[in-house]
Amino acid sequence: MITILAMIFVLAVLIFVHELGHFLAARSVGVKVERFSLGFPPRLLSFTPLKDGWLFKLFFFRRNEKGKFDWSPIFERVISKPLRKSTETEYSIALIPLGGYVKMAGTIDESLDNSITGAPYELNSKNRLQQIWVMSAGVMMNLLLAVLVFAGLTIMSGISEFSNEPVVDELVPGFPAEKVGIQGGDRIVSVNGTPVSTWEEMNVIISSKPNETIEIRWVRGEEEFSSQLTTRETQTLYNGKPKVVGAMGITREYTIRDAGILESLKVGLVQTGFWLKVIVNTLGMLLTGEASAKDIGGPILIAQMAGQSARLGFAALLSFLAIISVNLAFINIIPIPGLDGGHILIITIESIIRRKLSVKVRIAIQQVGMAFLMLLILFVIYNDISRLFID
Repeated sequence: MITILAMIFVLAVLIFVHELGHFLAARSVGVKVERFSLGFPPRLLSFTPLKDGWLFKLFFFRRNEKGKFDWSPIFERVISKPLRKSTETEYSIALIPLGGYVKMAGTIDESLDNSITGAPYELNSKNRLQQIWVMSAGVMMNLLLAVLVFAGLTIMSGISEFSNEPVVDELVPGFPAEKVGIQGGDRIVSVNGTPVSTWEEMNVIISSKPNETIEIRWVRGEEEFSSQLTTRETQTLYNGKPKVVGAMGITREYTIRDAGILESLKVGLVQTGFWLKVIVNTLGMLLTGEASAKDIGGPILIAQMAGQSARLGFAALLSFLAIISVNLAFINIIPIPGLDGGHILIITIESIIRRKLSVKVRIAIQQVGMAFLMLLILFVIYNDISRLFID
């Protein structure tokens, strides 16, 4: 249950923020937004602001005039309340919670609606920069969300400042250091006979020897100890890329200090940039064969990781949400038809050739993109299911 609730929370926040970006950007340049949907069709609930109030609709199966069941409104009611401004934007909650969308006038999106009339309130009627602004706003909002979440976590938890003294703070259960009797507060004095006076000197030697036997000397008060141990192979991130290192299972001492708003925002920017770098490096490794496509995860893996983060606490779940928000931003800016980057690519092509592509060509491009996305979705779901059986 925790896994399901955590996944719903993460997806709902990410989708809402992303689509809110498109919505606000569209409204800022005078584009009519026909529908703001959380989830993919069919619709369950919808609210539409009219001049004389809110139109509420509830959808389910009902028998139509031909006696067949179809998905349509089973309840409609206008909640009377004169509004100062009627946008006639339908706000809906849909049945499939794994996505969402904003339907803007004058666009050919997932619905493949080709009703482009050239009206001034249509996106297609706006200039190129305005169109790019609208289509990139979702990505910008996801990056902004990541920065703000990382910054908020920094304000709440403070900034850790690590000591460079080679003094053990805690032991990692089950790792070699615990097994040979090293304790918190012990000072490491040499590794393989090489004296060390800083944590960095010690770490350079140990991390360079995964699955190798090394000699450790340490002091506790006036007593000196020594032992041989075999380091454990561990994977870590180095310059945004995964790297195999040796570890014996100790952490170093640190202090926590409070962080102000500006410093926390800087931390948020740095962490968002770090995860963008990780994603770019991972994509490069996939293209060069350094990483396997089997490692790509989808909704099931996200649900598992969201559940694990939730069990560690709300702060861990928020950190996971920020990382996924960066991922969502990067994926959406890739120039694949059907994604935001695909729309921006079409706008750029039209700018280069100095004419608009025909509706027929736009629909064809969109269909190709949707087919590719469906294959990608099926592939990552297959990976998720295979991972479940392997694990």
